Amino acid sequence: MARVTWGFTASLDGFITGPNHDMSWMSGLGSLAEGTVEDLASKVAVIISGRRGYDAAKAQADERDELTSEAYGGAWEGTEFILTHRPEELAEDTTITAVNCSIAEAVDRARPIAGDRDIQIISADIGRQALEVDLIDEMQVFVAPIFLGDGTRVFDVPSGRRVYWELVETDEANLRSFARTFRPRRHQDRQP
Repeated sequence: MARVTWGFTASLDGFITGPNHDMSWMSGLGSLAEGTVEDLASKVAVIISGRRGYDAAKAQADERDELTSEAYGGAWEGTEFILTHRPEELAEDTTITAVNCSIAEAVDRARPIAGDRDIQIISADIGRQALEVDLIDEMQVFVAPIFLGDGTRVFDVPSGRRVYWELVETDEANLRSFARTFRPRRHQDRQP
């Protein structure tokens, strides 16, 4: 059965985008070990992302480079769900599936499509929602050696919330980017 993964690159200060969903900071980071991006992309059948990120990518299309203009720098092929309260506005974009539903419903729709491959969440807000209903099986993190100071935080919960993680894997080929995979501890280990 498909795993639900939450994958992202974050700055040292905990942002996955700069202000206004800016992704230009990623182009100055250098590259990952050969084959890393292709290997990661091959494991993902369905991507679930949010409307703000989708709109920002469209608005910044002329400014984004090859790495940030498409999922996995263009190495990925599959189905992309955009969670939005206004799916009819995206009806003309045949490259995505716009849905107005909860993250749990989106994952249920994605499972038959994914088969044995992963369903990957690439949105901070949707990742948070998936954690709230215990859907995340793994979190794949690349930490970039940069401070952004502002933007979209990886995990932003007013008044706070603790979620404990256990290390599953360290990507030895990409130590410079602190590539790690974590699994959330299940209910009994979580603190409010």
